[in-house]
Amino acid sequence: MNKPFSPATERNREPILAVLRQRFADRRHVLEIGSGTGQHAVHFAAAMPHVRWQTSDRAIHLPGIQQWLDAAALPNTPAPLTLDVNDPLPSGVFDAVFSANTLHIMSWTEVQRLFDGLPSLMTPHALFTLYGPFNYGGQFSSDSNAQFDASLRRDDPRRGIRDFEAVNALALRAGLAFLDDVAMPANNRCISWQRKPT
Repeated sequence: MNKPFSPATERNREPILAVLRQRFADRRHVLEIGSGTGQHAVHFAAAMPHVRWQTSDRAIHLPGIQQWLDAAALPNTPAPLTLDVNDPLPSGVFDAVFSANTLHIMSWTEVQRLFDGLPSLMTPHALFTLYGPFNYGGQFSSDSNAQFDASLRRDDPRRGIRDFEAVNALALRAGLAFLDDVAMPANNRCISWQRKPT
């Protein structure tokens, strides 16, 4: 069976890696939420061998992720975990969490559940880095993002590009402090927060 493949993941992996090399330079155990095909995981884990890169996703995606992990045969990519924000989150404490292109395919209730559950996964001072498109001040940052949002909502009205301000409010409520917001190609962003010590 052919491995699942995402052209967008292939295109954005290097710009994201440039951010993660800085952000995760002193991290050791990263949880990726919504690993999708698994392409990001093997690329980032190969480029950052000091990091144990833990993939996760809904059960339907795990076989495809495992194919990428098996093909790469890296020592720092354990078997993927089942993670659905509608269920109890897996046990484990990570000093960094990463997620790409997930918030706009979740309902807003699911986005809230994700942020509510983050503190239980993270060590004090752990980082959370999030990649994807965002609105600012309730406005789309580009015509292409507006068109993308319309297509998402046609498929499922609960989906859509999220407002940064609303997402940041969830992060603050979860005990995360905003660090930075990096512009990325194709009207995407890479946003990082850090968990405050309790």
